Amino acid sequence: MSTEKAPTRRPAGPGGGPMHGMFGPPPTKSKDFRGSLKRLLKELGPERKVMTLVFGLITTSVVIGSFGPKILGRATNYVFYGFLGRRMPPGISKAQAIAGLRAKGENRLADMLQKSSVIPGKGIDFHAVYHVLILAIALYAISSLFMWIQGYLMAGVTQRTVYRLRRLAEEKLGRLPLSYFDTQSRGDLLSRVTNDIDNISNSLQQGLSNIINSLLTILSVLAMMVWISPELALVSIIAIPLSMFVSIRIAKRSQKQFIAQWDWTGKLNGHVEEMHTGHALVKVFGRREQAIADFSTLNEKMYESSFKAQFMSGIIQPTTALISNLIYVAIAVLGGYRVATGSMSLGDVQAFIQYSRQFGMPLAQIAGLMNIVQSGIASAERLFELLDATEEEPDATDAVAIDRAEGEVRFNNVSFRYVADQPLIENFSLSVKPGETVAIVGPTGAGKTTLVNLIMRFYEIDSGSITLDGKDIRSMTRDDLRRQFGMVLQDTWLFTGSMRENIAFGSLDPSHEMVVAAAKAANIDHFLRSLPAGYDSMLTDDNATVSNGERQLITIARAFMADPAILILDEATSSVDTRTEVLVQQAMAKLRVGRTSFVIAHRLSTIRDADTILVMDKGRLIEQGRHADLMARKGFYYDLYASQFSEAIE
Repeated sequence: MSTEKAPTRRPAGPGGGPMHGMFGPPPTKSKDFRGSLKRLLKELGPERKVMTLVFGLITTSVVIGSFGPKILGRATNYVFYGFLGRRMPPGISKAQAIAGLRAKGENRLADMLQKSSVIPGKGIDFHAVYHVLILAIALYAISSLFMWIQGYLMAGVTQRTVYRLRRLAEEKLGRLPLSYFDTQSRGDLLSRVTNDIDNISNSLQQGLSNIINSLLTILSVLAMMVWISPELALVSIIAIPLSMFVSIRIAKRSQKQFIAQWDWTGKLNGHVEEMHTGHALVKVFGRREQAIADFSTLNEKMYESSFKAQFMSGIIQPTTALISNLIYVAIAVLGGYRVATGSMSLGDVQAFIQYSRQFGMPLAQIAGLMNIVQSGIASAERLFELLDATEEEPDATDAVAIDRAEGEVRFNNVSFRYVADQPLIENFSLSVKPGETVAIVGPTGAGKTTLVNLIMRFYEIDSGSITLDGKDIRSMTRDDLRRQFGMVLQDTWLFTGSMRENIAFGSLDPSHEMVVAAAKAANIDHFLRSLPAGYDSMLTDDNATVSNGERQLITIARAFMADPAILILDEATSSVDTRTEVLVQQAMAKLRVGRTSFVIAHRLSTIRDADTILVMDKGRLIEQGRHADLMARKGFYYDLYASQFSEAIE
């Protein structure tokens, strides 16, 4: 298609309204949490090599860092043993000091001294302490360096993955049929492509590497604790099943709230987008208070689901922290007892307590990351629903190539319906010769726009065939087919950019001369030159400085740029004043020269000179002929014309 996309026509029956589905209940639970998580991780497949490097860096960093408390424990022992040795009389041996303590009945102190490296009379070995501290600082520095590198690499992995997801979503939107957009809120679709993908990015960036880091930290710290004291390690391990049990129970309850949170976010975005787009009409019809009330309702629903999701996931971390603190108290008591009995050194107890705190921190961190992960998976589910939506039928593999059509169009016994049990177009046949102008008239809902949508394969017919220059349109690619058409619609579509860019949108290789020629043909050149910046004047979709008629002429200039073989004019003059209508009619008359044209019109005065007038009602072709012939029959067309021009007929 060369210029504008045909407006979406909603089928009759349930689900047809533009606001349909916006105020439905949110999903009560995740449809497939594990499946969505696995699928999201599969999206990281192209980053397999970098992820392997990230995993290696995290592992190395965690392992190196896990030796820190053990090494610092040695420094503590040097200080503690030096302190004890300094208080003992010099000149005696360690054995003599132990014997003296036992003689005084201080057996526990004697046992502790026996298993230590105390040298009576010798103070703290600061040189040894210095070397231990330098080694610890070096290990922590290397560990941090590796974590910084993995953070840099992980940021690249995340952004490249999100880039691919955005591209997949954009490509998917281009392959979806119009029937999909008929039943979806535009704001909700935008939310899936923007908010949900951003949330996935946040979850991958913050959650994935941190969870891996936390799991490896648990394993490495656990190994160090078992090395120091298997008995105390057993006490610490109790925290794992307790924390996991609590986290899983709370996570299951909060997951459905995260699903609801993002669902209501999409609905709220849809409402805001619709009310902003039509803010003028909202005020004109006095619906501002109702719009605010609807917003308040959606905002309240979003607040409730967000509050529940954040609160329920937020209590995971303090709950697991409580468990860790209770374990910490038990370790401190048991460790102190073992130091007093000499079965452990003070440095080992200090290191073990540090390990126990490190052991609890990743558990609490994983618990804290659960809300981020759950929120990300909820967004991933919504995105995957979009990516899994049923697409248009694929183009034929042996598609017929077409450069520029002659413009012969035939409908052969075509039948089509939006809803299976509600027939719309039945056994419709029509033959249009190249260069002819075919006007399509009829009451609202008669199937006029549906007819041209079928020609461009926006919808697939149920039976029969439509041919272009004798070739079935289903044997062509949609891109090739739609390049043969230019459209000028009742609802003009202009994008943010210059006047020149909006006109040039109709051509793949425009030049300034071509743009000016198209503007002159569309009777808009004088207006554009009168603007301060001329053709470079900026325009937005809701630019109030450009009238409806001027916007319509810009779209006609765009159609001139496309130079299509077939024109579709859908109510192109229905929203302009009488003077502008003359200019639009003149421009469209020039545009139709030498081209097959389909004109959809309610103003019957604009199609009197059409080669063929099709009169449709309820999807059926009930009359066909030229204006004079149809008026002479005094049938349905005559009645339509009489309703508009009763005085002229009299």
